[in-house]
Amino acid sequence: MTSGTVTTTVLCVVAFVVVVLVFFLANAIRIVNEYQRLVVFRLGRCVGTKGPGLVLLIPIIDRAVKADLREQVREVPHQVSITKDNAPISIDFLWYFKVMDPTMSVIGVANFELSSAGMATTTLRSVIGGIPLDEVLSQREHINQTLRTKLDEVTERWGVKVTNVEIREIIPPKDVQDAMNKQMSAERIRRAVVTESEGNRDAAINVATGHKQATILQAEGQKQSAILEAEGQKQAQVLKADGFSVALEKIFAAAKTIDQKTMTLQYFETLKNLGQGASTKFIFPMEFTSMIENFVKAKEK
Repeated sequence: MTSGTVTTTVLCVVAFVVVVLVFFLANAIRIVNEYQRLVVFRLGRCVGTKGPGLVLLIPIIDRAVKADLREQVREVPHQVSITKDNAPISIDFLWYFKVMDPTMSVIGVANFELSSAGMATTTLRSVIGGIPLDEVLSQREHINQTLRTKLDEVTERWGVKVTNVEIREIIPPKDVQDAMNKQMSAERIRRAVVTESEGNRDAAINVATGHKQATILQAEGQKQSAILEAEGQKQAQVLKADGFSVALEKIFAAAKTIDQKTMTLQYFETLKNLGQGASTKFIFPMEFTSMIENFVKAKEK
């Protein structure tokens, strides 16, 4: 055997060893992220979970199954369900889950995602089958909570926690949709009529209140005017009475200074005025003759 042949053989052996070493290292060294775990099986027997960080495995002997611990969401497409009152409806929803026990999620069920999705559809039909159509359309939160509770009861033994269930869309039959549209239209018309009637009522109340206040103000004005007018008349009568009283006092004061002669002269002046009239017959009181006699006597004296 030549030296060249020996060198070639040695290089082949070294290359084979390097390849085997790289293969063993590639299968022995694993880098596990913070949100992941490795469920390790050694010769078919589960020896627990490992990670995160650097994990060393025994090549060929150890087999690792990766589990994701992050919360995840899956979509359940439209499922036709029959309500309690025999109305077919189509529902799709989202369900959120999180792996709590990586070991049970691997050894407890073959494919927990597929199993959970199938359980979700059957649970949905079971829940919808016990609820009338009107409640299905109006109590979505109740349905979400019921689905989450029932799904969680099943998936708990697989080490999976169902955190939330959200119904996205509920599609009722076409005849039900038409009836709902008519009902909503009638409800809108009713609300419009009620709103209009309430507006008319408020307007009538406002008008009546305005008339009432105007009448009250007018009555108050008339009352104040009558009071002021009465006060004015009262003051005018008082002033008139005061003036009449003063006039009488002056007349009485002047009458005290008048003597018999002055009165006789006033009678003569009156006779003069009577004589200037067109009458031919005159009537004199008896007191007039006595006044003339007194005047004559005074003249004689």
